[in-house]
Amino acid sequence: MLDHEKDHSSRWAAVVSIAAKIGCAGQTLHEWVKKAEVDSGMRAGVPSDVADRTKALERENRELRKANEILRKASAYFAMAEFYRRAR
Repeated sequence: MLDHEKDHSSRWAAVVSIAAKIGCAGQTLHEWVKKAEVDSGMRAGVPSDVADRTKALERENRELRKANEILRKASAYFAMAEFYRRAR
């Protein structure tokens, strides 16, 4: 895509032309190009691999927080059960 940009009057014209040839929407191709520029360091932003890793770590963190909450509640439940058992 970037190689064909000089053959058109604007970047968008190049995107629309190439998108039609490969059978996708112009906006989709434009987003792919922007992502490729970020990944290659030509444009500022968070590279795909870093964004994917961050998303995975956030998901793992969320799951661990849920597991900790379940364990906290189970611990409190069993502590109360033991308290009432000893109180009899």
